[in-house]
Amino acid sequence: MTLAHDQLRAFAQSLDASLASPADIQAFSLRTRSAYPDLLAALPPRYPEVLFKLLDRLESSALFAEESCSFSQHDLVDSLHHWINKAQEQLA
Repeated sequence: MTLAHDQLRAFAQSLDASLASPADIQAFSLRTRSAYPDLLAALPPRYPEVLFKLLDRLESSALFAEESCSFSQHDLVDSLHHWINKAQEQLA
């Protein structure tokens, strides 16, 4: 296993642990932007770009008390899990 693989696993675990409150989501997003440099460097350039856009939308969704038609937190989390799966394929 490489450091990028380890960081991807840590990212996936952190995602699931950070959904309890808007403050946790904000902290998760900030941490993700700086905590996984080897992972992001190992992926094609489009991957960090997509990840950061998803994180922006996830942070926005945390501002709403209920699901909004524009920012469905559930859909965004599903998209992040999909991103994780695609990143695993790229690292394989």
